Amino acid sequence: MTTQTNLGGSFTFANTTMTVNRMGYGAMQLAGPEVWGPPRDPDEAVRVLREAIDAGVNHIDTSDFYGPHVTNQIIKQALHPYPDGLVIVTKVGARRGADKSWVHARSRQDLIDAVHDNLRNLGLEKLDVVNLRVGEVLKPSEGSIEEPLTVLAELQRQGLIRHLGLSNVTRRQFAEAQKISKIVCVQNFFNVVQRDDDAFVDELATQGVAYVPFFPLGGFTPLQSSELDAVAVSMGATPMQVALAWLLHRASNILLIPGTSSVKHLRENLQAAALQVPPETIAKLDSIAGGGD
Repeated sequence: MTTQTNLGGSFTFANTTMTVNRMGYGAMQLAGPEVWGPPRDPDEAVRVLREAIDAGVNHIDTSDFYGPHVTNQIIKQALHPYPDGLVIVTKVGARRGADKSWVHARSRQDLIDAVHDNLRNLGLEKLDVVNLRVGEVLKPSEGSIEEPLTVLAELQRQGLIRHLGLSNVTRRQFAEAQKISKIVCVQNFFNVVQRDDDAFVDELATQGVAYVPFFPLGGFTPLQSSELDAVAVSMGATPMQVALAWLLHRASNILLIPGTSSVKHLRENLQAAALQVPPETIAKLDSIAGGGD
């Protein structure tokens, strides 16, 4: 049983009653290799989710195109009926090809089907937050998102979605989205090494909008930095724990969703929220990558 209680403090999404602990959990790795098919150890996947909840995690990030369908089905198996206060954030806008590829799926019918898939596989009547996923695998791409977001706004008015967010977007697309609906979170690629969104993080903070870094530990290519390794040794922590702690220090609107299929790794991730990082160490970590837009 995890005894970790410090999960980085809490955050309340702007214009909502949803408050979550800043250290959450990302469910992508619950699926099999290449985020495809069932996990190698289904029982461990269930244990990971239950241990996360027992530790105080109340923010889970998922999608029905993980697996596909697999992660949501495991979440339902492990946690349904869901505890009070649990916020499940899902995303739509993509699907998996038969060759395991990631394919854009942003037509009106694609989005309607995706929302209903998430509802069915999670066992919910209404989704807490749905992120519209656009852009490429790691980077946003310019272009209007009015048409797909308008579809999600319609589903929101129908009572199937409580709140809307965005994933893999530019600042211009965020501004466009705000004309269509209130946006409670943005989920982009960001970590101690990859910091193209530094200015965007700060802009969202002034509006009370959550910034949720995906691949906070580098994703499919784990973070590599001799400076990060050295800092970790000096702190008696792992490089990944330091990378997570840096994100929590970076801005109060940053919410973390590190993923894992291992209880041991889950515990290590959660412990990162308790790390005290001195200002001089933060300065060293800031120097790993140049900020910018």
